[in-house]
Amino acid sequence: MRTGIATVCLSGTLKEKMQACAIAGFDGIEIFEQDLVTSSLSPEDVRRMAADLGLTLDLYQPFRDFDSVAEDLLAANLRRAGAKFRLMSRLGMDTILVCSNVATATIDDDDLRAAQLAALADLAGEHGVKVAYEALAWGKYVNDYEHAHRLVEKVDHPNLGTCLDSFHILSRDWDTAPIENINADKIFFVQVADAPKLSMDVLSWSRHYRVFPGEGQFELAKFMGHVVRAGYTGPVSLEVFNDVFRQSDVERTAVDAMRSLIWLEEQSAKWLDTNTPASNGSAAGTRAAARRRYPMELATLPQVAEPAGFNFAEVKAADTGVLEKVLGQLGFEFNGRHRTKDVQLWTMGHARVIINEQAPAAAEPAIAALGFDVDSPVIASARAQQLKAPVVPRKSQANEEVFQGFAAPDSTEIFLCQGSPDGTAAWTAEFGQTRGFGEGLEVPAGARAAVIDHVNLAQPWQHFDEAVLFYTSALALEPQPYAEVASPSGLVRSQVMQTSDRDVRLVLNLAPVIQQDGAAPGSAPRKTYQEHIAFAVDDLVATARAARDRGLAFLQIPENYYEDLDARFDLDPGFLDTLRDLNLLYDRDADGEFLHFYTATVGSVFFEMVERRGNYDGYGAPNAPVRHAVQYDHLHDLTQTNH
Repeated sequence: MRTGIATVCLSGTLKEKMQACAIAGFDGIEIFEQDLVTSSLSPEDVRRMAADLGLTLDLYQPFRDFDSVAEDLLAANLRRAGAKFRLMSRLGMDTILVCSNVATATIDDDDLRAAQLAALADLAGEHGVKVAYEALAWGKYVNDYEHAHRLVEKVDHPNLGTCLDSFHILSRDWDTAPIENINADKIFFVQVADAPKLSMDVLSWSRHYRVFPGEGQFELAKFMGHVVRAGYTGPVSLEVFNDVFRQSDVERTAVDAMRSLIWLEEQSAKWLDTNTPASNGSAAGTRAAARRRYPMELATLPQVAEPAGFNFAEVKAADTGVLEKVLGQLGFEFNGRHRTKDVQLWTMGHARVIINEQAPAAAEPAIAALGFDVDSPVIASARAQQLKAPVVPRKSQANEEVFQGFAAPDSTEIFLCQGSPDGTAAWTAEFGQTRGFGEGLEVPAGARAAVIDHVNLAQPWQHFDEAVLFYTSALALEPQPYAEVASPSGLVRSQVMQTSDRDVRLVLNLAPVIQQDGAAPGSAPRKTYQEHIAFAVDDLVATARAARDRGLAFLQIPENYYEDLDARFDLDPGFLDTLRDLNLLYDRDADGEFLHFYTATVGSVFFEMVERRGNYDGYGAPNAPVRHAVQYDHLHDLTQTNH
């Protein structure tokens, strides 16, 4: 599949955009008119630069408001088109995007439109240019891709075809199956964009909320499957209007964009395999062979199963004393230090926490890495690398576990570990020594069972959509419908990523930020939302009592919460007193109950202990605003104390 991207998707100058596209590995680009108009590069410079970078110039766009106009305006439009065709000759480009008229259309007549498009096609032919006519979803008279194609057929000119844009088609819920009936020779260009499902006018939706494939909710694999079946062989190009992307680092956004097309190519191949009837036994090989008969070849990635569970969580800090104290108070056992690295291992059952002391001076505690159990770390790592995930090497000596690692968009390091049926990890044998001497420390018999239930990671605002696609494509996690939670400093968008069996639950949060009180203007803002690791135990009340006896500082829950809890659930008074006494939070739904408590925050990290009763599958969402408010107060108290 030939890949492309419109320069409008990216921040920066035209030169910076072209360089970023080449670095990300795109085959070609669409030149957005405004990018050229505002560039200091001449058309000849752009042409030479594209050749030097190995980029094809696939489409010049957009040419607006041409059809359905009176005769005098048509003449002006043809003069304007001639100027653009001459410009394209200087650029070495042969295809232009012409949008259905929005602003100047006054005559609703298909015969007139066809005649005007024929005149445009004749002029384009004189300049060696092809016209790709696109139905805008908000076009005044033409807003349906089938209508646009009927006009193309009516004109029947070799220099006039159609452009299929997934946003304009899927935002209007048009059926995509008729794409297969379009003559492939008349599909001059294909543009793709994803988007969240929103209830708003389609123009505003398009201009501000498009995202790259895999970051929204459109059925793009189905759309592309029909395009492939039609016999299209040209570029599949991204056209995404998004306020965040146009403010973000150009090279990073280009890599995210390329990752999305790699993911879409794989998903489209899977859709074709699944939706191609197989003969003689419905063998998968027969379906794959059927897919290969189409002219467009779709590459696939190394196939991996979803992770079987969390292997470990790693927290890094310059001063680890408070972390050690909190973990000990929660009931974790110290399993010693690594024999060659400045890291410690703490465990409770199968919940493993690594404390990494190799942090810069004064670095506050923060989640640094997550380990996941997978069937084949090498194959899973190869898949992630093909999806443009940056490799994170970790030094190992002889007889030490070699972890396959890569970096997530928020810089969290992701390590792929060889899972075991009993939930153990072979690498734990590398721990047990204390500064070069001593024996391994065994977990006492009868220690409380626990697993990592979920991990909550705060995402930078400019990389939230990128993170969703990253964990979907590289780690095979499934995004769930996102929620918004109120906090004192604004709404927190929460996106759950999980495996089908819920053994891995990763919660991504796009949180508001505020300026620190007393901080200098322009200084880096401090997060108002911290990250945390949640551990599931069988008996939360007993865990909480034991932690209190060890001196744990719980997050202090206000009395108003318990009065509201009683009103909502009519709990047994004794049970309610227990919750209040231990600062426990509670939720219940039709499937079960959820108990949990939080520790105070250390640096940007806190811990949560949870107990799931029955088939409760959530995260105590009604309690989240309480936690946010208490942490907000605590954060401001610390700020006031420090100043």
